[in-house]
Amino acid sequence: MENQDKKPNLLQIADKAMVSFGLEPDFPPEALKQLENISKPAAEPSLPDLTGLLWCSIDNDDSRDLDQLTVAEKLPDGKTRLWVAVADVDSLVKLQSPLDLHARKNTTSVYTGVKTFPMLPEKLSTNLTSLNEGEERLAVVVEMVVDAGGNGVESQVYRARVKNKAKLAYNSVGAWLEGRGPLPPAAAKVSGMDQQLKMQDEAAQRMRDLRYTHGALDFQTLQPRAVTEGENVIDLQLETQNRAGELIEDFMVAANGVTARYLSAAAFPTMRRVVKVPERWDRIVEVAEDLGEKLPPDPDSKALGEFLTRRRKKDPLRFPDLSLTVVKLMGRGEYVLEVPGQAPTGHFGLAVRDYNHSTAPNRRYPDVITQRLLKAALSKQPVPYPLADLSTLASHCTQQENAADKVERQVRKSASAMFMSKKIGDYFEALVTGASEKGTWVRLLKPPVEGKVVQGHRGLDVGDKIRVKLISVNVDQGWIDFVNTTAR
Repeated sequence: MENQDKKPNLLQIADKAMVSFGLEPDFPPEALKQLENISKPAAEPSLPDLTGLLWCSIDNDDSRDLDQLTVAEKLPDGKTRLWVAVADVDSLVKLQSPLDLHARKNTTSVYTGVKTFPMLPEKLSTNLTSLNEGEERLAVVVEMVVDAGGNGVESQVYRARVKNKAKLAYNSVGAWLEGRGPLPPAAAKVSGMDQQLKMQDEAAQRMRDLRYTHGALDFQTLQPRAVTEGENVIDLQLETQNRAGELIEDFMVAANGVTARYLSAAAFPTMRRVVKVPERWDRIVEVAEDLGEKLPPDPDSKALGEFLTRRRKKDPLRFPDLSLTVVKLMGRGEYVLEVPGQAPTGHFGLAVRDYNHSTAPNRRYPDVITQRLLKAALSKQPVPYPLADLSTLASHCTQQENAADKVERQVRKSASAMFMSKKIGDYFEALVTGASEKGTWVRLLKPPVEGKVVQGHRGLDVGDKIRVKLISVNVDQGWIDFVNTTAR
């Protein structure tokens, strides 16, 4: 049971987790000194002026580091022209500068729920390099034409000046697109933004349908977010997916594909984001069989996608549990260097062959690398990194992304342990989410909390549904311990 003599502090837990997993919680003095000399956003008046387009940003309700804008235009024959503008972070954060070296160390912003550790100082990421509403900014623009079937038929990449006309959020835009709420005020005040959002949504749905046809996987995982009052966790709320989130996901998948192909066509190396074939396909087959379904013996993304689609329709309440099981069994994504002429590995979950990360340079370092490669290719300059350095960076970015995930998970676990500390002795329905020599873990169906089965775990495997009793918690460690009480 939690020691009541010392009250746990989630902010201190977050700082400690950053250090323990090899990340820097604070900016070094030399980076802060460089920051003092940056007083205004980058400006290049000679670049094409796209500030007149109806650009908008759609992000989380509390996001302030705005990385991308989107806009669409109807064309004849059912086609749609799409633009994705990505913040030009490289214009202020130069290669090998102190700010760049810190970003290279952490490689990502870390969002713990109680504290954010930004990859770049907020003066940049939420201001001078953020695509803020009403502010002219430099951007790398990906322009695409999508036909009536969702196929990309034309594309180009270039730099330009842009201006965000409306800062929007997933929840309110999603509710409006799904007919559950009004047009958000920030969109209502901009003439034509309602039709603009519908146009973007229609194009995104066409692209999504096409990816599903090719085998993209439809997941719906539950991510608890701690609601705090001071240092007390008073509730755990789930982040839900909606049409607005899907819209941005589809635009970003398309834009990332265009940038990967553009660099390859220019004979430049690319840092690809890949998810190889699932590590435990045999267990995924068993999970499907337990539900009366059949999957082929060898990994098949299209068959898996069709299976997930059927299960979402048949049992929407339990679909997040199935999604979590399959995600765990597939294994993690990673960054890999691909050189000109090399066949791309592809992304199993997205059913795409050409995919990198390029659309979030304020919060992800691989996107900064890709941006520098793009700008060099556009200006006919040499590759700005040695190949050996890019290969090392790919491995490092994968390692640090995994470390950031562990930090976020550690703080979520501590927040969950704090929330569960008053429920010792209660019983819950749970899903086994991990089973290995290191231990057996479960997620409760309600509340959405993960913990370890410390008794009665023999014979359990990922996907099993069991009944557990909460016997202890440790907020500092984020431990939530259960006993399996399922009758055998």
